[in-house]
Amino acid sequence: MNTLDTPAPAPGRATPLNAVETSTREFLAFKLGAEEYGIDILSVQEIRSFEKPTRMANTPDFVLGVVNLRGVIVPVLDMRVKFGLEHVEYGDLTVCIVLSIGKRTVGMVVDGVSDVVALGAEQMRPVPEITSSIGSEHLLAIGSLENRMLILLDIDKLMNSPEMGLIPSSIQ
Repeated sequence: MNTLDTPAPAPGRATPLNAVETSTREFLAFKLGAEEYGIDILSVQEIRSFEKPTRMANTPDFVLGVVNLRGVIVPVLDMRVKFGLEHVEYGDLTVCIVLSIGKRTVGMVVDGVSDVVALGAEQMRPVPEITSSIGSEHLLAIGSLENRMLILLDIDKLMNSPEMGLIPSSIQ
């Protein structure tokens, strides 16, 4: 089957790797601890400096709270806590990546963003089968650029997963 015969993904779903063999995709590269991750640039609404959110009662540890973003109340998640990384102080480089996931807006706190990278299919390698704090279903690929490796997240699947608790269970 060639890439022209591959059906288009459902709206809100990431394009399968075998369907992008002839195209280039752009990813926002960001740091969490010592690791570098990437998310599809099309999911990024904006990048903001970190501001302390208003804490909400009875939320998981990784949910820092909510912020008012031009009249929209946005949940803010600390991905270091979610991925089981050691706690890092919030500093000048700490930012909040505001994501547009379907009809939801979500803030994702990371240690810093570096750049936008374009990756062709030959630069995206399958994720090895290993135990990790991130479910393999939430990983798109490993991006390889010269002396850098990016862990490419399927941010739509991750943010829409039941463990994130962002979507009521009645519509999952």
